[in-house]
Amino acid sequence: MTLSTFIAKSAFRNKRRSLLTVASIAFSLLLLCVMLCVWRSFYIDKGAPDSALRIMTRHKVSLANFLPIYYRDKIRAIPGVAHVVPMTWFGGTYINDKPENYFAQFATDPDEYFDVAADKNMPPDQLADWKRDRGGCVVDAELAKKHHWKIGDHIHLQGTIFAVNLDLTLRGIYTIDPPNSALYFHTKYLEESVDWFKDTAGFYFIRVDTPEHMPQVAHAIDAMFRGSPVPTKSESEQAFKLDFIATLGNVKAFILSICGAVVFTTLLVCANTMAMSIRERTREVAVLRTLGFTQGSILQLLLSESIAISLIGGLIGIVLGSGAILFLARPGIGLPVSMHMTAATAAVALAVAFFVGLASGVIPSYRASNLGIVDALRHIG
Repeated sequence: MTLSTFIAKSAFRNKRRSLLTVASIAFSLLLLCVMLCVWRSFYIDKGAPDSALRIMTRHKVSLANFLPIYYRDKIRAIPGVAHVVPMTWFGGTYINDKPENYFAQFATDPDEYFDVAADKNMPPDQLADWKRDRGGCVVDAELAKKHHWKIGDHIHLQGTIFAVNLDLTLRGIYTIDPPNSALYFHTKYLEESVDWFKDTAGFYFIRVDTPEHMPQVAHAIDAMFRGSPVPTKSESEQAFKLDFIATLGNVKAFILSICGAVVFTTLLVCANTMAMSIRERTREVAVLRTLGFTQGSILQLLLSESIAISLIGGLIGIVLGSGAILFLARPGIGLPVSMHMTAATAAVALAVAFFVGLASGVIPSYRASNLGIVDALRHIG
């Protein structure tokens, strides 16, 4: 019998207990992988390459405050600015308020929007139809597929932020990688439907000519309006998304607390299993000592069993986590569609599994390996 075979047989001597421990670790690591992928998508990923050319300018105080429409021409005059369009979050309800029917909705200017968002692709004839129809809209291809929409269909949105219901006609379907699950309609339609909204915008979506000009342009925009009654805050597209996420609360603390709870719970489960397993085998340890095994070799054997159980659970958790992330990274779920399992995330999860196995087994293994042979043989447990 080889050393690895001996470790495998010892680790799964009590199959039910070991399999339940593996399952517990796998589920915990599945949750950890999902949380790590959400964290990476929100706070580490830089976004699409085209986003390095885009700036979001909003009210300095809050996203809920609007900006004057004349800011658009002033921003356009700044050197380095190629295109600028007004954007306003509509936030309406489609059919009902169930999560599967949720998607982003923005009012914008069709004449220039696709010049700013150049990474979205749509047939020219559909874009021309949208520009001609103030009651028209365009949607992401995956969103259209999900709701079985086709060109010419009517999409009804019930206003929540704005006290108006919209009857939109689908004029175009665009593609983007990854899908963004959004709908865009003509800002003139919203202005005609809501009196107080006229000559305002939620924020401005700006495209600069080169990535190098982005910091200077952002600074110039904010400097221009610093002394005005409506000051601005200009930032990259990724930073703007993080500000929007921050309106939901302290998402960072929420994710970190879940990750910490997962690791702590997994450690408790594995530690309990190893303590029970080693306590039941105290006499076996004495026999091994009698056969010539040293304290160090016994410590190594027992720790190897703990680490093996934890790593098996970790590998299963990573595989299941990859499947869960593929399921969650879909339009309409509410999580970033760009979310995916990476080698770094898998490596972190495996490192956590290794740490849990080592930490949970080190104390009972050390105690068992240091018992005297006579004391170990007399042990009843």
